[in-house]
Amino acid sequence: MKKIEKRVLDYWTVRAHDFGVVRRNEIHNKLSKRWSDELDRLLPEGKLRILDVGTGTGYFAVLLAAKGHTVTGIDLTPAMIDEAKALADELDISARFEVMDAQSLDFPDESFDAVVTRNLTWTLPEPERAYSEWLRVLAPGGILINFDASYGNNVRNNEHNGTHLPVGNVYGHCGMTPELESENAQITLSMPISKKPRPEWDAELLISLGCADCGFDKSAGTRILAENDLSDAPMFLVWAKK
Repeated sequence: MKKIEKRVLDYWTVRAHDFGVVRRNEIHNKLSKRWSDELDRLLPEGKLRILDVGTGTGYFAVLLAAKGHTVTGIDLTPAMIDEAKALADELDISARFEVMDAQSLDFPDESFDAVVTRNLTWTLPEPERAYSEWLRVLAPGGILINFDASYGNNVRNNEHNGTHLPVGNVYGHCGMTPELESENAQITLSMPISKKPRPEWDAELLISLGCADCGFDKSAGTRILAENDLSDAPMFLVWAKK
């Protein structure tokens, strides 16, 4: 494991429990219906084989498995996978969870009808490799759905303005300390993707990788997260069909 990947792993290991608290709150509030409706709009009809990449505490995985899809969630961080399994057990939902690197998947080609991911790509040292892998395991006609944001912009603006993350925010920053905020900022800015013009960069890459159809939506954060969306790093959607 490379040094930066170990640093990412260590950071998210510390954050795993607090993220479990956040996602449990999400499961039981209005955000769940917004996410559920959004995924229903994007996914093909029928029961699908879905890979949730960077599943974290399993939020997308349990939402999708509850609809009858066959879902596999992967994450680099074992502590996150433990949280995901616990959440699925609490909700009596059947989903498979594995510790795995999103940039190097242990699945055969064309294993899934859909690949979904949320708030992951910005953490990856090699996003080009990751996108290539996600398309490799996607079956012909399948769809890749990626929700992410240019968090590097948020970090740079916070540093410029001397502002800090809202520690008590129930959406994403539960349990955040000044030390963790500093580590998050350093990791974020160390990633080459933090300097890319996104989501345009993502769409151009996916087209270069041979996607039959591709697009992005910069209004996803406003539509789904509403007041919880970050003004300096609004969430966007990138989708591609193989």
